[in-house]
Parts: sequence; structure tokens; C-alpha cells
Amino acid sequence: MKKIYTLLLLACGLQVAAQQKDPVGIRAIGTPPNPKVQVAWNRYYDYKGLLDIMQRMVKAYPDLAKLESIGKSQQGRDIYVLTITNLKSAKSDRQKPAFWTDANIHSNELQGSEMTLYAAWYLTENYASNAFIRELVNDRTFYFAPTINPDAREDFIYNANTANTPRSGMTPIDDDGDGLVDEDNFDDLNGDGEITFMRRKSPQGRLKVNPDDPRMLIPAKPDEPGEYELLGYEGLDNDGDGLINEDRPGSYDPNRDWAWNWQPDYIQGGAYKYPFSLPEPRVIMEWIMKHPNIGGAQSYHNFSGMFLRGPGAAEDDAYYEPADVAVYDFIGKTGEKMIPTYQYGAIHKILYTVYGGEIDWFALGRGIFMFSNELWTSYLYFNKKGEANELRNAPSTEPYDFDRLLLHGDAFVDWKPFKHPQYGDIEIGGFKKNYIRNHPGFILETDGHRNAAFTLFHANQLPKIEIGQVTKKELGNGLTEITAVISNKRIIPTHSAFDVRNKINPADKVTLKDAQVVSGLQMINPDGGGGFGAGTFESFQEQKRTPQTLEVANIPGMGYVKVRWIVKGNPSSWSIEVDSQKGGFTTGTGKF
Repeated sequence: MKKIYTLLLLACGLQVAAQQKDPVGIRAIGTPPNPKVQVAWNRYYDYKGLLDIMQRMVKAYPDLAKLESIGKSQQGRDIYVLTITNLKSAKSDRQKPAFWTDANIHSNELQGSEMTLYAAWYLTENYASNAFIRELVNDRTFYFAPTINPDAREDFIYNANTANTPRSGMTPIDDDGDGLVDEDNFDDLNGDGEITFMRRKSPQGRLKVNPDDPRMLIPAKPDEPGEYELLGYEGLDNDGDGLINEDRPGSYDPNRDWAWNWQPDYIQGGAYKYPFSLPEPRVIMEWIMKHPNIGGAQSYHNFSGMFLRGPGAAEDDAYYEPADVAVYDFIGKTGEKMIPTYQYGAIHKILYTVYGGEIDWFALGRGIFMFSNELWTSYLYFNKKGEANELRNAPSTEPYDFDRLLLHGDAFVDWKPFKHPQYGDIEIGGFKKNYIRNHPGFILETDGHRNAAFTLFHANQLPKIEIGQVTKKELGNGLTEITAVISNKRIIPTHSAFDVRNKINPADKVTLKDAQVVSGLQMINPDGGGGFGAGTFESFQEQKRTPQTLEVANIPGMGYVKVRWIVKGNPSSWSIEVDSQKGGFTTGTGKF
């Protein structure tokens, strides 16, 4: 009895100690309990706010994070990249397979920046406690660029805008050809910091007030008179040309400025002068070119709830070869499971045609497997499939119902009268700029985590190269045959099929060290056979130049290559190096 009593006291003491160690309660699964870097993930940050989060990550985790400016925006702001990897490992960040994530190329598409940094924060905060995260950070390099259009992000946040503006950057352009630049922008007529709609009562109007929600205009029935006409967004005719809001800052699309299938503006609206004619895409391009270890990539946009792969245009379908599409299918269809109602598919098939887009330049220009996530979907209003989003197929009451029931009217500016110098008596009102396209705060972290998890899943599929079985066979006459199996334990190959065909990136190099190599061979049919009636002998291809370092065109996903050297002597040990731009630098040694 005394022994049992002692054990009970010990158990109680351990329980009290545990409670004292963590007095705040119990950790929610999947979330760091007491992060070093405290961040509220239910709000949107300006340029300084994003920089502050990144600087605090670097300070808290100097062995895992580093921050650098990779260039300047049109208005001179630094474009930052946050690198996350085990910086103390023997390999540099460029010797590991790398994953690139960017966001906010369209400045009004805010939430991608927060979701990008959430993924970086999640990696650092969970590194010590989560084995999967630790292996990922040790084996891979992550490059995060939370905003690649910082000028226009600041404009969206601090100036009066709609949910759709500014989509471009802030390079000055004379949109209406009158010799003046950006002289007819929106006008915040009621001074509330928002650009909402103007409406006017009119017997010729074909709209009427929704009796179930007077904030909303709906079409009048064909056989009934209307009450109102919509006049567009708040604005004045500032330059006397009879038009309103026709020369606003930026009228181009930085996601039409990339050098794959670029088309001029009269074919692809939003294109600028020529590929990489804008400073921000050019900065990204130059940095990517200097980091050929990037094998996977993710760009965050909004909205529609999609995992998009290339191509942007139907005529480029032939360049997305079946082997590459199989990789995209595996990752994209897994994403559909991770984020309910998000849809996977090619850009031109499930969205619209895009020429000169970032995603095709990454995939076909650099051989990088890239997705674009279109964040936010109307499903998230009430967690059900239902009405289309208001901006797709009007009218939909869902945005109004969601605002009324869950946001308590915070998303809407009530209609108020205003005397317009051109239109006379009007009313001004409508949804605020950071509604419809951008997540409400309480959903931002939830959807952010799911999208970040998709990014980590994609990154985990980057090549993982292992040096497998190494054997030797004496050939006589002082020669020995050494054979090695080099395997890839992940889905993504070291070269996309398009890359192999067009030789975008150099071949992988497999080197036998500390041996006098006479001949180097790559086995073409390494297992022999090949089906009924086929030959049973493996074949090979000799590399006559630099036989010690064999050049391998590709190490396939979940596959292997077999290489062989003929060496002088009879070595008792071996040392092999595999140097693959997108598969990383791998070494191995052993004894026979």
C-alpha cells in the first residue's frame, strides 16, 4: 500500500509540474504554443509591417532565416526575399533543392503576402518540435518574397481604392493620350477613405432596391419599371474630357510582362512595352536566374479558389508534356483534398487566357514546377456550394448576407446623398475595398494555413537524391567495374520533361572520387529485359569525355539511374558526389 501511495504522489507531482511548466493551458494541435515571433494573422500589414515581421524572424532564428533586398521597385522600395533553411548545415542554401514563393504581384490581392509569411513563420516556429518540418528545413531551401509590387500595395492600403485597384504597379502612364499622366484618378467624394459606387434615381434606370436588403440593387423584372441607374465608381471629370476615372495610376498588368509567349497590349491587355520592361518582374527574373536550384514555385493571387498550372494559352498545351502534367496532377489533386472547393487545372481551361504570365516563364523558361493559387472562394461565406460570387454572375446575395450575419455591417458603406457637379443628385455607397476579394480576418488564418500546407506539400516533392547500392566486380587485367544506383525519393524529377528536351538546365553530374577511371558508362536498360520477347541484357552508353564525372540528363521522380565506371586497380572503398542544380549536392562514401 505504501508503494502505491508513493506512486500516486509521484504522479500528482508530475502533473503539477506539467501544469506549472505550461500554465496557459494545452497546445492546439498543429500550432506552435508559444511562438518567439508573435504575429496576428487576422489582419493585413503595410510594407513596414511585413518588413518588421521578417526582421523579427531573422532575429529570433538567425540559424534558420536571413533577409536580403534583391532590387528596387519603380518608386525605390526594396523588394525583399526571406530565406528559410538550416543555415548551419554543411550545404549552402544554393546546394539544396529550393522552393520559391511570391505574392502580391497584383497589389489589391493582399492576402498572399500574409499567407507567404505565415508559411515562413510556421517553418521557423515548428522547426524544433516537428520532425517533418525539421527534415524539410534541413533538406530544402525556401525563398519567400511576400510582396513583389510594394509600391501599389502601399497605394491600395493608404489611398482610396476599389477592391480591384490598383492591379498594376505605379509606373506613370498617359492612359487617355492627352499628354498628361495619371491626372484623372478616383475621387473620394464623401471622404471616407473608400471608393464605392455612385447611383442615381432615374425613370430610365433598370435597377431597383432589393426588398430583402435595401443596400443591394437588383435588376427590375422585364415588365416592371426600374428605379436606379449605376454611374460607376466615385469620381469627377478632373481633366474636362467628359470621362471619369479614365487616367488612373498604372494601367498595365505586371503578370503580363514575362518572357514566355509575350504578346503586345492589343492582343494581351495589360502588357507593357516588352518582356521584363517593368522593374519589379525584371528584378525577380534576374534573381531567379542566379538561383537555378529552384525546382518548385508558388505564386499567390486572388480570387476564385483555384490551383492553377500552365499553360496560360491553349497553343502552349503541347509544351506541357505528359510526364510533367502527371507531376502537376498529383500535386494539384492533392491540393483539392487539402482545401475544399479549390479547383485544380490549367489557366486557360478553368480561368482565362494569359499571355506573358509569370507561371509559364517559370515552367517553360526555367523548368520549374509552378502553381498559382487563386485565394478566397465564395464557398467560404457559408461553407457550402451555392450562389456564384457577386463579381462573377450578379446578382448574388451571399456577400450581403455574410456581411450582415457575420461581419455585422462592417464591410459596407451605407448609401448617402451627394450633389455631383456633373451628375447632379446622386447617392454614394457600397462594399469597402478590402471586402469581396480579400479574406475577412477570422477566415484569413484558417485559409492561410491550408494554403501554406499546400506549399509545404509541394516543396516536399522536390527531388530527394540518395546514393544507393554501390558494388564492384573484378574484370581482370588490373581493372575493376564499379556500379552505383542513384535514386530520387520524391515525385518531382531533377529535370522536367520539357527541360530535358530543350536542355534549359545543365545535366546532373555524378562523380566517382579518388579513383583512376578508365571508362564511364550510363546504363540505358539497367534491369535488363523489358517485356516478353525483349532482350535480357542491360545496355549502356559510354561517356568518352571526362568519364570520371558522368552527365545524367535526368533522375526521374520516384525513380533511379544506374551508372558504372571501369577503374584501374581494386579499390576497397568508394566516394561518390552527385551535383544536381535542382536535386541538390549529395555525397556518399563506403567500403566494399
